[in-house]
Amino acid sequence: MDPEDHSAPQSRRARQREASFAEIVATSRQLLAEDTDLSLRAVARRMGMTAPALYRYVENYNDLVDLVAFEIDRSVTTQFLAASARYDDDDPAGRLIAATMAFRSWAHRKPREFRLVFANPVADASCIRREMPASSHSCGLMLGMLVEIWNKFRSARPDLDDLPPGVREVVLEPRMPIDASSIPAVDRGVLWPILHAWQSLYGAVILEVFGHQDPRIISCGAMFVRTLEQQLAPLGLSHDRDRLAGVIHAELASNGDSESLVGRSDV
Repeated sequence: MDPEDHSAPQSRRARQREASFAEIVATSRQLLAEDTDLSLRAVARRMGMTAPALYRYVENYNDLVDLVAFEIDRSVTTQFLAASARYDDDDPAGRLIAATMAFRSWAHRKPREFRLVFANPVADASCIRREMPASSHSCGLMLGMLVEIWNKFRSARPDLDDLPPGVREVVLEPRMPIDASSIPAVDRGVLWPILHAWQSLYGAVILEVFGHQDPRIISCGAMFVRTLEQQLAPLGLSHDRDRLAGVIHAELASNGDSESLVGRSDV
């Protein structure tokens, strides 16, 4: 059976194996939520099996982290997508704001999951779950929404010849989880501000989650709001700034859980 063909019927053994993977991930997430150390032994003990038995599914601790981080990211991405669905398909900016606010909210509510996914080295290509499509990941979702914004508004973009050394090759042949097929090669310079926008938003959340800001700034969300607002002009959204500022503050209020980060000991 082709591992890429997820529509093909699975054998009973394959279904049991998938169920075991799902139980490993669910158990690991429980341990993270309980502020318990994540280890092969802890997972095996909680599942009622021996550590050697667990090795049939994950060869070592790094494999476990690969599996759990990959599946957490895949799972929460569906939450971000659901949040974005509150806005119409022809409002990609509103959809992006809702998705990024949901991303920040998850990071606040589940800091250990966030840390596992985003504060660990990217898994090697041999990861046991690497066959899953990269477009299901949060990074791919956010970058895809940023591409949608550009496709709709066609904001000014850097000429390829004006990009910093080394960046031209990156935007012409991107390796990040982004579908740039809708952008003509001559316009690929726009991927540079798109990448910068996502890095800025992601970086703002990292600083909050790890407590590298004044707790009062984290609590009110002002720095993240400011970071979002600063992306509007480069993305060609200045004409809609007032409406989008309202969307930003409405989403901040609906995801008002910043207080949960302040004073936490597990981040």
